Amino acid sequence: MPTPQTTLDTHEAALARVVRFFEQLKPEDLTQLAALYCHDAHFKDPFNEVTGVPAIQAIFEHMFETLHAPRFVITQCVQQGAQCCVTWDFSFEFRNFARGTPQTIRGASHLVLREEHGTWRVGVHRDYWDAAEELYEKLPAVGALMRWLKRRANT
Repeated sequence: MPTPQTTLDTHEAALARVVRFFEQLKPEDLTQLAALYCHDAHFKDPFNEVTGVPAIQAIFEHMFETLHAPRFVITQCVQQGAQCCVTWDFSFEFRNFARGTPQTIRGASHLVLREEHGTWRVGVHRDYWDAAEELYEKLPAVGALMRWLKRRANT
């Protein structure tokens, strides 16, 4: 009779791996996503909703192609078992315009860990951040319109 597979991995160790990965992220590291995410992981942010490691990897490849010096700084982690909330600052510069002007987006990620092949990995990754305030208002033409709409909504 086969014995059930037991894991020596922990939720805490899995979250530590994910945090370390994102804080040190470089384009050549993207091939390691399969070690952190379940094969059928679900990812959602204000612009994307995808399933599977190849699709998640494509999002981060696009990030490196369109932004200069993108960097995540994890500011806080809260974990209860397989449920994790991570707050972060994402700094970068636009490649095509406003180059040299540092940008920062502040947001949070909800991660749900799931055991796969004896290792805890990310099964769900949902990013929360305000695209209007954190991104659109910083764009040259769109920003003026967004700030005007915000003022009108607040009066």
